[in-house]
Amino acid sequence: MDTQNSSARTRAQSRNDGKNHPSRGARRATHRGGVIHDNSRHTSRFTVIGNHLAQHTELSLLAIGLAVHIQSLPSGAQVDIETLADRFPEGKTRIAGGLRELEAHGYLRRTRMRTDGGLIVTRTVSCNQPGRTGATEEPKPRPRRSTDQPARRRALPAVPQPAYRAPDLLQTALGVLSGLRREDPRLLLSAADADHLVPGVAAWLERDLTPEDVQRALTTGLPSEPLSRPAALLAHRLSAQLPPLPPFRAPGAPSAVRHPLQNCDICDRAFRGPEPGACGTCASGR
Repeated sequence: MDTQNSSARTRAQSRNDGKNHPSRGARRATHRGGVIHDNSRHTSRFTVIGNHLAQHTELSLLAIGLAVHIQSLPSGAQVDIETLADRFPEGKTRIAGGLRELEAHGYLRRTRMRTDGGLIVTRTVSCNQPGRTGATEEPKPRPRRSTDQPARRRALPAVPQPAYRAPDLLQTALGVLSGLRREDPRLLLSAADADHLVPGVAAWLERDLTPEDVQRALTTGLPSEPLSRPAALLAHRLSAQLPPLPPFRAPGAPSAVRHPLQNCDICDRAFRGPEPGACGTCASGR
């Protein structure tokens, strides 16, 4: 007959059967299920929401969803009950309750105020972190530019200036600019743009360049895409590609004056002189 060994343990027993290791139970629960995040980093069209709102223990899911929606809207967007009820299927009663929850927990501040026209409106301020100091002023609409005032033109880059603004030189420079559109139709300039560029072209002409040389320098190698500001491009070229001044040349000796031929009044010989009279031999009495 078999005998039982009383000194052998029937099975291996844990010292505490997992009672002092709650993490083991949590791991077992994780193995049974739970959310798995498949996240991608947002680079545009996203809103940062704090976990204090997304995981709020006292707000309803409807209130949390309303808060997320309101925080994602731009300043000045309508968030009244009518607008939200048209946007979502929950209805006015449930949406009004969700807004009251957000107001009670500091995520919304709603006040009644009278406009300059006497109309009573509700002013709503959304707080992404209740208790923190934020913007409390009503967003002001961006002032519209009056249609009577012309659009403000961007200033053109500076251009070189000639040493002497001779009228003939400036007129030649204006002719160079006026002829650019024949080389490239995109270089059609307004009168104001031409007035700004004329001194720069004159500075080039002072450097012993012909009008054809200046025109070639301004039209060669232009980009193929449309030119939104051709005058700015020309101003940049006039400054960046300005050639150096020509080397100084000392004036040469004046050439001898060559007088016209005259006939001597005494000997009738031909001689050169400024006026008719006697030749040099007859005048000296030789």
